[in-house]
Order: sequence, then structure tokens, then C-alpha cells
Amino acid sequence: MFEKVLIANRGEIALRIQRACRELGIKTVVVHSEADREAKYVRLADESVCIGPAPAQESYLHMPAIIAAAEVTDAEAIHPGYGFLAENADFAQRVEKSGFVFIGPRPESIVMMGDKVSAKQAMIQAGVPVVPGSEGALSDDPDEILETARRVGLPVIIKAAGGGGGRGMRVVNHESDLINAVQMTRAEAKVAFGNPEVYMEKYLEKPRHIEIQILADGEGKAVWLGERDCSLQRRHQKIMEEAPAPGIDRDLIYRIAERCAEACRQMRYRGAGTFEFLYENEEFYFIEMNTRIQVEHTITECITGIDLVQEQIKIAAGVPFTLKQEDIHILGHAIECRINAEDPYTFMPSPGLVTKWHTPGGMGVRTDSHVFSGYRVPPYYDSMIGKIITYGQDRKQAIARMDIALSEMVVEGISTNIPLHRELLHDPVFIKGGMDIHYLEKKLAARSKKSAD
Repeated sequence: MFEKVLIANRGEIALRIQRACRELGIKTVVVHSEADREAKYVRLADESVCIGPAPAQESYLHMPAIIAAAEVTDAEAIHPGYGFLAENADFAQRVEKSGFVFIGPRPESIVMMGDKVSAKQAMIQAGVPVVPGSEGALSDDPDEILETARRVGLPVIIKAAGGGGGRGMRVVNHESDLINAVQMTRAEAKVAFGNPEVYMEKYLEKPRHIEIQILADGEGKAVWLGERDCSLQRRHQKIMEEAPAPGIDRDLIYRIAERCAEACRQMRYRGAGTFEFLYENEEFYFIEMNTRIQVEHTITECITGIDLVQEQIKIAAGVPFTLKQEDIHILGHAIECRINAEDPYTFMPSPGLVTKWHTPGGMGVRTDSHVFSGYRVPPYYDSMIGKIITYGQDRKQAIARMDIALSEMVVEGISTNIPLHRELLHDPVFIKGGMDIHYLEKKLAARSKKSAD
């Protein structure tokens, strides 16, 4: 096992990794920007290193500074968390070339799955179903693009091969808009991701967003740890997640999850990974794989009792992988609400001083957050400031516990999206379960129209 791990991230995930390390008896080094100097996880770390000013490009995305911090503190491994450099193959490669262990997949796996075209081709080879679409990147020939769209059938969605996180995509409903949409997405993709390649997929009308959690040892062993329903989204960004996914036949889950695990065995994938699918009419369609820990890993931990971050660390350290599929038992139901520092209705970011912060408790309630009374939310990073997770014997109990937990939570000094979460918990469609990924957008649009009238 490692003696010292450097955490190359910030916020709640930095604290989450730190807790996992401390439980394993591992010392931690935290890197931080000048804006995060007073953060809780910085104070709790065995060592901390300031790696630059507030802007992420000059700190959390500055690879040489992070590697230098590992060198001067004699860290053995680097955990990237999620976001920032977590899925950057160049960073993973630099870490390993500098003599450290990257707590995540091999660089070649990140490259393969980070490019949505090559990821799709790899899944086809592994027998994982994909959304109907172009065979690889779209050509520059307008006639070929039009022919592909007619074969797939409108509406279609144009996606950036190097995209992710809901960025780099455009829906096309009419042939007359197709070529312009491709050109615009290409231009945006080149600027945002450094890769102008785009591809086309059938745009599903009412799909759900279902994902499968995997752990693999890089030597041909892999297990799956159930699924998560992440369909409550706004602008392709997840708001609330739950596990297991309500209303989906367990045999269907078993079959698709086994294919995901087999794909990891075939490509000798290492660490934690998540296969993301669109699900419609009892069919699963692969859309992408995230080669990192997910924000919503917490609900999988609740229903399996397995610490995913510790498993990541153990795999990276070369501890023998003893988990077998028959060891994985899915029990109960869990829900996660992402708490964002933003207006709950306009979604305008709300950085600033948190004058009061009181988190909920009770049976089956977990809070993952780095915030405290007197903490100042910086304006430079993502607006998520924490997560409330509830667990129950069944979905009804998990929802009830979440409603109580959110009613107990006190945040003053800034705005948060807690009112939106509480509204959703009482929404009849949510209570029934199985809403599609467009549901929240339509609900918000209808409310906005009603307010305007």
C-alpha cells in the first residue's frame, strides 16, 4: 500500500479522497490554488502545496506544478478525482513517466474512451449496443453527411468526438439545418477540445440516462456494481441521481452490465469506470465511458457497501483484486442531490461568504461537502458545493429521508438549488419514477412561460 498520496483536485472530492486515504493509513498531500488556501481539506492534510493563483489554468490544470508538488513531498501516487485532469491522458502519462502511480486507468484506455468515435467502435467490437449513427467521424462531403442523416433518420444529434460533460452537441430536426449544424459543432469542438471531429447519432425522443459502475484490476478481472439513473438533468448536467434505476427489469440490467464488465476484461481496463447509456423502449444504447470516479459514486457505495475510492487506490497500489461478481449485493435504494451555489430558478451562480452552514443527519443520511460556516465560495470553479445522499430500505423511504434532510439543511449568505430539489421530490412524475432526460428542461420551460404570462 502507498504511504503518501497527492490529491490533485479541490472541493468535496478532495475531502472524499482524503478520508479514504486516512482510513487506509495513507498520508495525504493536498495541492491548492491561492483561492482555496483556507479550505477544510487543506487544513486536514498532512502536507499542502500552493500550486498557483485562482484560475484553474494556472493551478489545477497546471501539470508541471502538480508533478513538482509530488516530487518535493515524496508522494508515491496521484489521485486526480473528477473533472480538471482526471481524464487527461497526457497528464496520466506525465505522472507515470515522472515515476509516480496514476490512480486511474492506463493512458491508452483514457485515449480510447475519451474519443467518442473510438469508444463507440470499441463497444461495437465488445458487443455493447450503441446508438444508431455514423460509422466513425463525419466526412467533409455534404452529400455523404446528408445520406448518413437519411439512413439514421431525423432528428439526429451532432456530437464532438472529444466532447463530454454535456458540451459539444447540437440537435438537428430538419435537413436544411444539417450542414450548418455540423460546421458549427466542428468549429466549437476545435476551440473547446482541440479536436474538430464530429459524429452523428439518432436523437432519441424520450430516453432515460442509465449508467453502469465497473471496477477492474487491469489484468483481466472486472465486476459491475449495479446501475444509477441520472435522468434528472438540465442542459445535459445531472441534478439528482438514484440507484437502482426504478422500473427496469433486473434481467435487462444484468445482461447489459455483464457486457460492460466483459468489455473491461477484454481491454484490460484498470480502476473505476462508468458506462453511460440512453435507455428507451427496453433497449440500452451506449453513449460514452467515464474513465474516473463519478460525482454520483456515493449512491453506488450506499447500495453495495463498497468504498469505490478505496478500491481505486488498492487497485493502483497493486493489491490483489479479490472482488467477485457473486460478492456484489444490491440492497435498498439511494438518492443523491447535488447542492449548487446558484439561484434555484435562474441558475445564476451565487459565490460568496457562507454565513451559516448546517447539514442534516439521522438514519441513512450522508453529506459530502467541504463547506463550513465562514467559508467563501470562490467564483472561479464549478458551482457544486456539496452532495446530500440518503439511503433507505426502498425508494419510498429514501425519498422521505431526502425530503427531511433537505428541510433540515441551513445555508445562509448565498443562494442554493435546495428549493428546486425539494420541489422535485414532490413532483408526481418523479415519485412515480422513470422520467426521461428531457423532463426537467420541459418542466422548467413550462414554469418560465407561466411566469412570463
